[in-house]
Amino acid sequence: MSTSRDERGASVPEFVLVLLVLIPLVFGVAQVALVLHVRNTLTAAAADGARAGAVLDADPGTAEHRARQIVSTTLAERFAESVDARLTAVDGVRVVQVRAVGEVPALGLWGPAVRVDVVGHAVVQEAP
Repeated sequence: MSTSRDERGASVPEFVLVLLVLIPLVFGVAQVALVLHVRNTLTAAAADGARAGAVLDADPGTAEHRARQIVSTTLAERFAESVDARLTAVDGVRVVQVRAVGEVPALGLWGPAVRVDVVGHAVVQEAP
């Protein structure tokens, strides 16, 4: 199959035009995946910390320590700075509440941050 002389070299500009659409799309998907990973990890850490602090004779400090430990080992130490736990009541039931807040840079390592704020609850065990 022969091509006319006018179409020679057209594949390079076409490739560039496709890349202009494809590269931002790939980076966008990667950014969404990063934010979801951080959110899911913080949620799991908050829930596990709340369960650790809800056992008999435990205190909110135990919950906070456990959540910080999970966050610092799975994500990074900087995400563990904003973890706090407290006793509260939800519908008249005493619960341990663990809140974890993190900021994920919008471009992976730099840029404006996306704030992720999650809360985990667990019902406090009481002696019979």
